[in-house]
Amino acid sequence: MLLCLSVDHRRADLALLERIERRLEPVTAALGDPGTARGAVVLATCNRFEAYLDAPALAAAPGDGLSDGAGAARDEAVELVARAAGLTPQELAGACTVHRGDAVAEHLFAVSSGLESAAVGEGEIAGQVRRALDEARSQRRSSTELERLFQQAMAVSKRVKQGTGLQTRGRSLVQLALAMVDSRVGDWASARILLIGTGAYAGASLAALRDRGAGSATLGGTRRVGVYSPSGRAEAFAESHGIRAVLEHELDDELRRCDLVVACSSVHEPLLTRERFDETVTEGLPPFCARFGADLGPDVPSRRRPRLLIDMGLPRNIAPDVAGVQGVELLDLETIALHAPIPELHAELEARDIVRTAAAEFAAARAERAAVPALRELRGSFDEVLEEEIARMRDRRPEEADAVEAALRHFAGRLLHRPTVRLRELARNGRADEGLDAVSALFGA
Repeated sequence: MLLCLSVDHRRADLALLERIERRLEPVTAALGDPGTARGAVVLATCNRFEAYLDAPALAAAPGDGLSDGAGAARDEAVELVARAAGLTPQELAGACTVHRGDAVAEHLFAVSSGLESAAVGEGEIAGQVRRALDEARSQRRSSTELERLFQQAMAVSKRVKQGTGLQTRGRSLVQLALAMVDSRVGDWASARILLIGTGAYAGASLAALRDRGAGSATLGGTRRVGVYSPSGRAEAFAESHGIRAVLEHELDDELRRCDLVVACSSVHEPLLTRERFDETVTEGLPPFCARFGADLGPDVPSRRRPRLLIDMGLPRNIAPDVAGVQGVELLDLETIALHAPIPELHAELEARDIVRTAAAEFAAARAERAAVPALRELRGSFDEVLEEEIARMRDRRPEEADAVEAALRHFAGRLLHRPTVRLRELARNGRADEGLDAVSALFGA
């Protein structure tokens, strides 16, 4: 039984997603317990948490609706994640959606294609889905059924990208954020920018900045884009990406001098707090709020506009109350998601049609696999008689043995064709057990 517990930007606020993110390790460990499920893949991004479970123990829950069994399965999954995340089941239940059975495939296919993202059509999600599966494999949490599901999801995402152009029309959240501050930045080439973080999202953020011309100019030989890493990876990242490393002791000074901060680190507590802006004083420079509109020299131009901070982190990299500092404008994930544009309607409709068709095909293939036991028993019964007849004919008429064997195998195949098709049809209609019972009654020992 496939089960998906989904918490995303539509039903959950950022604070709840942050709480789950901070407890992601124990949540993943709990879901990966063999006693809970045969397999588990966890997809955690900046605006969603999803747990995909291959849980045979829940297969007894009848139907695809919220029957008593299905409701019990849902409640069990919610309680498990809530307990591991330090939430009450009521808190989590009010913010999550549980998909079950065939609905899981359609949901994941839509997610991996960017159809459920805050910025519909974003391209990063396909890579995040792939990395979620890779992580489950490395920790031996995957299963055959989840492998099939996620491999198909990646294939569907590729089909949507190539067949509709949706992911070229859509924008990632960081691209959307940069578009929102475009008029305030003005000259991207000369803007001094600090990137916080060195992970995959930091690389995507840097690429989006460069698409707008950031970093193409220097001042006195100094690169205009710098990177700071709480984990100490700034120098390696800077060298490989052609930007400037900002070390720990340089951070406060850099914050005073830069025009834009893009934060996308994986810290568990806010790295930039209000106190950092209000109270920190470097020799020769006043606190941040005191120099709003002041001229601090050729490398620190006059601040006649808000300082721009973009927080792409989950949990937050920048404390929300920093927005109260004079001269600061803070964009976080909640604000960005509220301004996510609606993409071209035709492309989205095409993409959703591809997703629905692929989900139906996946469901049919899954259902047909339920017919395998009956097919195996049927084939076994026929093969036993067939091999006996072939051996008998070889003894009696060895000179015609090859021709007779070919004819017998062809005849057996013809006889098996209709019952095989019928067993698969029964399985697709949820009646695989009836087919197995019939075969066992007719051909069983």
